[in-house]
Amino acid sequence: MSARFTIARLGSQGDGIAEADGGEVFVPFTLPGETVTAAREKHSATLMSVLEASPLRIDPACRHFTECGGCALQHFEAEAYRQWKREKVVQALKAKGIACDIAALVPCAPETRRRVVFSARRTEAGMLLGFVRALSSEIIPIEECPISLPAIVAALGRLRALADLVCATSKAFHMTVTVTASGLDVAVQDGGKLGDHQRRIASNFVTAEGLARLSVDGEIVVEPKKPVVQFGSVAVAVPPGAFMQATEAAERTMAELVGQHLSRAKKVADLFAGCGSFALRLAAKSEVHAVEGDAPALAALDRAFRFASGLKRVTSERRDLFRRPLTFKELNAFDGLVFDPPRAGAEDQSKQIARSDVPMVAAVSCNPVTLARDLRILIDGGYALKSVTPIDQFLWSAHVEAVALLEKPKRRR
Repeated sequence: MSARFTIARLGSQGDGIAEADGGEVFVPFTLPGETVTAAREKHSATLMSVLEASPLRIDPACRHFTECGGCALQHFEAEAYRQWKREKVVQALKAKGIACDIAALVPCAPETRRRVVFSARRTEAGMLLGFVRALSSEIIPIEECPISLPAIVAALGRLRALADLVCATSKAFHMTVTVTASGLDVAVQDGGKLGDHQRRIASNFVTAEGLARLSVDGEIVVEPKKPVVQFGSVAVAVPPGAFMQATEAAERTMAELVGQHLSRAKKVADLFAGCGSFALRLAAKSEVHAVEGDAPALAALDRAFRFASGLKRVTSERRDLFRRPLTFKELNAFDGLVFDPPRAGAEDQSKQIARSDVPMVAAVSCNPVTLARDLRILIDGGYALKSVTPIDQFLWSAHVEAVALLEKPKRRR
């Protein structure tokens, strides 16, 4: 049964929030000030119609918007959207009592996302390839995706055919597609165990269609061309399923901010280093010690350094920084540090950094809440927060990156 709601504000995930009997009601795809009808179920509701639209409402860029479960905010005017996203960082820091000038959001252009995770499932009608509808297990097949690089969109038919060839399960599975300098790198997860005949057919298809690699659950099935990405001047052959920033432009912006801040450092620690997107760039000017828990990523970083020219020394260490963070005594060997943890942040590692004498620190985060917590620890440990730059690389979603730069005066001995 539908009811009328007036949207008061946007929630942290981009849903409109209305005040109603029984508390707040979250209505996706609405904007503050709008009057809408929606079908309510407890504290969530499905939008039925917009009776009075906000002047900030615009036409969405994609025919699949509101269905596919990917974008949340295509209906939001661009400048207002960017201000809302920056405000997420402002409010997260404010909640921890952190006052700092926060830069304008670095925007994200359409058609720039280089890594996309599709869902797939074989049905009686054929292979579905697309995204999962929000709060559902239903896969919405897609024909376009205005956030993704055109190379991914142009390959949708081939990817659907490949999903059909590698499917060995009746359940839904995932297909991660990454644009590399060598072509598309396709990593399948939970698709079932391939038989020998299936492997041969899939391998022939990948080779014939010019794809760079196919892997299944981390195992390479075929690799006609080793997938390579550029981190600054360094070419890195990335392992299957390797983490990379979603857009090359955002990665470059982050690296420039970090590199400028640490430009005077002779020895730098890169914590949660991944395949080396920061470490290999920083090595142009500084010696770098890269620490990462994922062995294939660390091996790719080390191999890229050994085949590169013109870099300072890069050492690497495999270490689970959640279980065993670098101690403040270990950190005191460095005069610069960057850390880029997963969404959970780096609380224990931040406590060690706070006790250290490292004069220049760059904190990179995809979660403003855990970033604010970690910055509070560093500030309480004597660091001064110099700047915070929000960066958008997940266009039309509620996710926002940020780079925070900190300094600590040298202690008198």
